[in-house]
Amino acid sequence: MNAAIVVLLTGLVGATFGFGIYLFAQLVPDMRASLGFDLSWVGAITASGQCGYLAAALLAAWLTPRIGGGRVIFVSGVVCAVALMLIPLTDNILLIGALLTLLAASAATIFVPMVDVVSKVVSWRYRGMAMGLVSSGTSYGVFVNSLLVPVYAPQGEWRMVWWWVGLLTVIMSIMVLWTFKRSGLFSKAVTEPAPAAVAPASLKRSGSLAWIKPWVLIVWAMNFLMGFSTFAFQNYLSSYLRSELGFDVSYTAQIWAAIGFVGMFSGLAVGMLSDRIGLRTTMVLVFLSVLLAALIFVFQPTGYWPLVAGVLFSLAFYPIFGLIPAYVSKLASSASMAVAIFAIANVMQGTGGMLGNYGAGLLASHSGSFAGVYGVIGVVAVMLVALTLTLPGEARHVETAGVPSSS
Repeated sequence: MNAAIVVLLTGLVGATFGFGIYLFAQLVPDMRASLGFDLSWVGAITASGQCGYLAAALLAAWLTPRIGGGRVIFVSGVVCAVALMLIPLTDNILLIGALLTLLAASAATIFVPMVDVVSKVVSWRYRGMAMGLVSSGTSYGVFVNSLLVPVYAPQGEWRMVWWWVGLLTVIMSIMVLWTFKRSGLFSKAVTEPAPAAVAPASLKRSGSLAWIKPWVLIVWAMNFLMGFSTFAFQNYLSSYLRSELGFDVSYTAQIWAAIGFVGMFSGLAVGMLSDRIGLRTTMVLVFLSVLLAALIFVFQPTGYWPLVAGVLFSLAFYPIFGLIPAYVSKLASSASMAVAIFAIANVMQGTGGMLGNYGAGLLASHSGSFAGVYGVIGVVAVMLVALTLTLPGEARHVETAGVPSSS
């Protein structure tokens, strides 16, 4: 049953991120041709979705201790399914933008409470593997998109893509309802209030910021830098490869296909590795992988080396967003504390992503080359390695991590 829960969480992450966030980007040309909106709407919708994600991350931290992570995740899955099914029913771009913002918000309200749920159903020893698999769910959603879009979009039937992914999400939501109910995950996840929700009198006695340890600040800084570097790495990759380096469309597509294919397995594989050698050591290896990928694009962006860089990046990008919550779940003294820490970490990640994308665009525009962007990403990867080495080892906190007895 615990394995089924992890698989369902992976599927919901694939639905909310893969379908809810990334499908629109693939269908923009087809939807523009049909609905007649311009590129300014694309930018506005993307920005609105990012704001929705950041706000929902904080909302999830407030809701989870009150109604339980299982309920938050199930309701978010239902909201995601309904929004996906409504998009093909309207031609109103304002309504579509609102639904896409709601989809981005549902991604946050599924991803943040997963720390609470995984902490309840997966033993301390295997959380790296479990959260590594969940974090790679996005790649599965993107893979499904890549199967559906070529079939329907060329014929102008982009609405059918939304229908299919909506139907898949409805089926997953029904499975979540049955599985979570049988596993008791619709009960309140934690009995104590979250750190940010403690009564004022208690705050005066213990200090409202007493739960913010040095390692928590380091994790938040790491999430900011991860968003700052990895999002820009992806968003400017095609522009660098095609506009500056002169690679053709087919080779660029091969690199993206390699990133997606490797991402389907890297989360689970790297998560299993972290359970064997430790989360800190694995995170160091992951950030070194980003560093090597960035260095290739700076010093050797020729021949097959960009493909190698894409594989190295994929080995890091999908797993790291599972390794961080796994680490938090092991060191936090309670599930509510883990949820609060992880919610703020998501906000830091999103903020870093926005600043990184904007700064990378300015740097490339000013210098006339994307090489400097990837040079900065390499420097940030070194900073992430240094920060990781300052984190306390998770083994020292095993007795306070709230370890469940079964895997």
